[in-house]
Amino acid sequence: MERTFAIIKPDAFAAGHAGKILERIYAEGFKVVGLKKLFLSKAEAEGFYYVHKDRPFFGELTDFMSSGPCIVMVLEAENAIKKWRDLMGATNPAEAAEGTLRREFGTSIGENATHGSDAPETAAFEISYFFSGMELL
Repeated sequence: MERTFAIIKPDAFAAGHAGKILERIYAEGFKVVGLKKLFLSKAEAEGFYYVHKDRPFFGELTDFMSSGPCIVMVLEAENAIKKWRDLMGATNPAEAAEGTLRREFGTSIGENATHGSDAPETAAFEISYFFSGMELL
């Protein structure tokens, strides 16, 4: 079994889509081993997205991620990283495949409903940023 990190972003949370996204997560066979509702501060969002600090979209991204509540999760499944990324779909909702979360719930590249780790090393960092080992059940 593999673990990955996932976020239901502020846009999807504010639009009332969190329950529908969680329903899809369970329907696709993921086990949710950690879950928190958070309202990230700007500093927390900057720390989480530090790998993008030199990119032109960093300020916009961290402003957005600190604009409202989100849900952070640790998901477990066989090939969880790839499976979650496939379920999310392409970063740009307009380019995401039918049936993916971003196609259904995202509105733009910046407000695309969900986040997911892209590699085991990224997942390890992202999980530990929000969860202690004792919180993962």
